[in-house]
Amino acid sequence: MVKRKYPHTRLRRTRAKAFLRDLVAEKKLSTDDLIQPIFIADQKDSKVSIPSMPGIYRHNLESLYSEVESLINLGIKSIAIFPAIDPEKKDAKASHAFEKDNIVCKALNQLSEKFPELIKIADVALDPYTDHGHDGLIIDGKINNDETVTLLAEQALILANAGADIIAPSDMMDGRVRVIRDALESNALQDTIILSYAAKYASSFYGPFRDAVGSSVSLGTGSKETYQMNFANIDEAIHEVRMDLEEGADIVMVKPGIAYLDVVHKIRNIFQVPTFVYQVSGEYSMLQLSIEKGWLDKNVMLESLMCCKRAGADAILTYAAKQISSELNA
Repeated sequence: MVKRKYPHTRLRRTRAKAFLRDLVAEKKLSTDDLIQPIFIADQKDSKVSIPSMPGIYRHNLESLYSEVESLINLGIKSIAIFPAIDPEKKDAKASHAFEKDNIVCKALNQLSEKFPELIKIADVALDPYTDHGHDGLIIDGKINNDETVTLLAEQALILANAGADIIAPSDMMDGRVRVIRDALESNALQDTIILSYAAKYASSFYGPFRDAVGSSVSLGTGSKETYQMNFANIDEAIHEVRMDLEEGADIVMVKPGIAYLDVVHKIRNIFQVPTFVYQVSGEYSMLQLSIEKGWLDKNVMLESLMCCKRAGADAILTYAAKQISSELNA
């Protein structure tokens, strides 16, 4: 047998056993990194399944509190709330968003009382409340940026006063972070965090989410392209992030997630600020459905989230947070 000469370093040595692989792992994923998005609705049933999102439900308030308790027991410390609004309460001006007893405000108030340590993220956007499904006011056939921003600041104040720890403007209107920050500062809410959807792309991965909140009924394909980003662009994302940070954002986010990790990596390296990523509904659903069909191993979900960490994400919004936390705790 020929004796071969090998280099002194063999990288396979530290891959030989599981504990060695864990010991030298460059990135770790824990429940501290995971944020669970939750859909809520005024409904009689405690929870209603969402067909396009396997394993995900719309909860009424009682079910929400039960779900949050189970999440906390798993080590999850933060949730993001998204409402599915009754069509009868929707109009062109998103009026229901500014009612202080709407379901989101009720949820925030009760969650603050029941779970004071829970970090509550409230989305600042009009699309769940508009009958046309857009994130802004339509004036003369176009989304009016400045009129929308005024309403977003009002919505942000209502949500912060209701108990939101983090305000998350997801609309992609120009200048909205500055106006929201000024409104918060002027109303003694200077400690409220702004998590800006700074690089939110006009993506086809959002379909199941729009089904979940009921904003897809009258929304035309691609019709958010005038305010959400072109998925061909990355330098524009850097520009967006820089503007939002200058306007007062504390945390920035990239959406979608696993298809946009080059954007996450570049933003994190350039700005070195807390950077979140949102593994969106379409990304989650295609993986979860493939797992359930047996087309992919269940570990693909954990792998996808670890890739988000490797790219530089400090935290991940994912519909798989509960599932993955159970696995991490096992």
